[in-house]
Amino acid sequence: MTIFPETTRRGFLLASAALGVTMAGRLQAFAEPVRGGTATLLLAAEPPVLTTIAHTAFNSVYVSPKTTEGLLTYDFDLNPQPLLAKEWSVSSDGLTYTFKLRDGVKWHDGKPFSSADVAFSINTIKDVHPRGRNTFLNLVDIETPDALTAILKLSKPAPYLITALAASETPIVPRHIYEGTKVAENPANLSPIGTGPFKFKEWVRGSHIVYERNPDYWDQPRPYLDQLIVRFIPDAAARSIAIETGEIDLAPSTPVPFSDLERFKSLPNLAFDSRGYQYSNGVSRIEFNLERPLFKDIRVRQAFAHVIDRKVIKNTINYGYGEAISGPINPNLTRWYVPDLKTYPIDLAAAEKLLDDAGHPRGSDGIRFRINLDYVPSGETYSRGSDYIRQALAKVGVDATVRSQDFATYTKRIYTDRDFDFAFEGMSNLFDPTVGVQRLYWSKNFKPGVPFSNGAAYSNSKVDALLEAAAVEIDPQKRVDQWRQIQEILVEDLPAIDVASQPELTIYNKRIADHTRGGEGISGSLAYAYVTAA
Repeated sequence: MTIFPETTRRGFLLASAALGVTMAGRLQAFAEPVRGGTATLLLAAEPPVLTTIAHTAFNSVYVSPKTTEGLLTYDFDLNPQPLLAKEWSVSSDGLTYTFKLRDGVKWHDGKPFSSADVAFSINTIKDVHPRGRNTFLNLVDIETPDALTAILKLSKPAPYLITALAASETPIVPRHIYEGTKVAENPANLSPIGTGPFKFKEWVRGSHIVYERNPDYWDQPRPYLDQLIVRFIPDAAARSIAIETGEIDLAPSTPVPFSDLERFKSLPNLAFDSRGYQYSNGVSRIEFNLERPLFKDIRVRQAFAHVIDRKVIKNTINYGYGEAISGPINPNLTRWYVPDLKTYPIDLAAAEKLLDDAGHPRGSDGIRFRINLDYVPSGETYSRGSDYIRQALAKVGVDATVRSQDFATYTKRIYTDRDFDFAFEGMSNLFDPTVGVQRLYWSKNFKPGVPFSNGAAYSNSKVDALLEAAAVEIDPQKRVDQWRQIQEILVEDLPAIDVASQPELTIYNKRIADHTRGGEGISGSLAYAYVTAA
């Protein structure tokens, strides 16, 4: 059994004999922090909930960790670091994870934090979280021999599990608040109670959230900020103005038109950070609803692939940011990324023939069929990209109506009502494809009402078998080979057309320091962030 202890604040050294890997945490040198002040964080869309215990809607991951923490946090190389767990160990067979918890931690309502909260939270996540079924598939029991020890027992190894315990992914919530309730509907999701550095104060719908410093935070003297304000600005032009004029201090996930970036780079008060997205690794993709008779025919999906040019989306829609991809994995995940997957060259004649052969000839008006295209309301990539997709498909006689809606309506339409034909969306690969990618293609993860899972209703028994094998394989090279096979099948089956890696930048005002300290970036707690004296 290998033990991972907490060490000094100057850095951490983690050794994993069980996994055959030596991991060194790296820490930057920072100036002396300044106490006090307010920072303002910008979100392009208002999150539907303020905790991620049962929901992973895009912007929820930015707010949940401010109040609700995880067992671990992660450096830029995704090596685990202590948070609510001060040390941990993994058995040599990969079936037992033992966590020693911090003493003296309290919930925001004053009640003590304990291993019972950890057991309740993880069992709940396994049941109701969109990715929890995958992540904790092999979890069979959680033992709590004392208030500061939690032991996870697995039936099979889960090689990705030690990286899945961040605050945004596996939040630890208060059992005394959630137990006996329908977790997804608990009022605490809208006014959270956590152990984190900030306490929730108010949520003014359509405008902003206010968090205040937690004076009893276990990691004194943090947080340094007295107040954190999260503003929602759905209009891209208004977001740009707010950032430029200094109303906004932190703007993650490139929330402005890419056309503004070059101008922003010349402004003396602003800076950019591409770090802090190692935990998310987003991609944009076009997902077909395979319950629709039209898209059950692979020839129709292939025709679309011969028409929609990824390079146009990268170079024109994304202004050259990001990378065009032919498979479901972001190139940043270098171990899993396969650069030589099959592609469908842009060929309108081939697309026309495929549609003819599928029984969809052009009508007297030149139209073969009419469908709806829904896009995720999150940044200009998806609205502008949908307009391009509509124009591209029109060249082969497909009339696509682009539908826009707010985030809640979009999520309900796609995942609950199943009232869509195809969608242009963003998805996170996260830190390991078993967690971030499997959910999109595993037939057992098609559960109407569960968002951001298998929206295509895709089912392939060979893919299922490979996904399930890769989820328990402890030989790293065998897992890589399994994921190559999975990707090769997916580009043949085309339940989705993968388009581009999401270009992620944090735009920030230089008066804010220490906002990005590890792979979680702005979706971390911001406990270390402070307003500089200048």
